[in-house]
Amino acid sequence: MTSIPVFAINYEPDEKINISVYEKINPAIVAIDGTLEDGVSAGTGCIVSSDGVILTGFHVVEDCNDIDVTTSNGQVYKAKVIAKVKKDLALLKIEPEKPLKTVSFGNSEDVKVGQKVLAIGNPFGFTGTLTQGIVSRIDYTKNRIQTDAAINPGCSGGPLLNSSGEVIGINQSIYNPDNNISNIGIGFAIPVNEAKSFIREAQKK
Repeated sequence: MTSIPVFAINYEPDEKINISVYEKINPAIVAIDGTLEDGVSAGTGCIVSSDGVILTGFHVVEDCNDIDVTTSNGQVYKAKVIAKVKKDLALLKIEPEKPLKTVSFGNSEDVKVGQKVLAIGNPFGFTGTLTQGIVSRIDYTKNRIQTDAAINPGCSGGPLLNSSGEVIGINQSIYNPDNNISNIGIGFAIPVNEAKSFIREAQKK
């Protein structure tokens, strides 16, 4: 018998970064589906503690009567809101059967225009979608990070990541002349330092 040689796939350095970040972080990202009186609200969340605390956008869960959280392995949990602020951040709590993977936070003060960023979210229900781009602009007046990484409906509350896989922002919104129906390369994220402050304050209560 003659053995068939197995050739390793030679990924480019940039591809290796994308793959590494995705495989590291995606298990700590969840899909969020909330029931409203007149429909549903969908978004993304970041697991911030292994016992089931999840960071997301306030507008994702605002006025929701019932909230379902789906982890990357397909498990569905009921969630409750445990903290929220009008700055568009919220913390949810689920009761997992075992400890969960969590995200790592970076420092948004170190963010530079032009640096590469990655986003993971659930656009239009396509769970676990990875996109990439750069930091296009930093709006110091409104305290927002602008990016051209594709962010679409369903991505709100998900992470904007640096090349080390650290969360540097929480994806919030897009600008689009067609009433924010689709992405044209102008998206905004809340700097992660604001999210870290929110979590610290919530833990004190």
